Amino acid sequence: MAKTKLLGEEREKQIKEQKKLAKKKNKKQRRSPGRFFKDVWGEIKKVTWPTRKDLFKTTFAVIVFIAIFAVIVGLMDWGLGTLFHNFFVS
Repeated sequence: MAKTKLLGEEREKQIKEQKKLAKKKNKKQRRSPGRFFKDVWGEIKKVTWPTRKDLFKTTFAVIVFIAIFAVIVGLMDWGLGTLFHNFFVS
């Protein structure tokens, strides 16, 4: 019985050592700011930028969506405001 307990303690120590080594191995090295911006520039060059035509189309779609949404919210605000005003004032 003592032998199994000893093996269990040794196993626990071994697991703790393995965790320490894994943690130390996974710790990232700090890089210089120059290296960071060089990596950022490399990633920016990989981006597929939209054409001018696509940009105008999507911008127009967003503006139209915002206008429609603003009209809907404005109408709801006006309607509920009128309803509450008539309900509480009358």
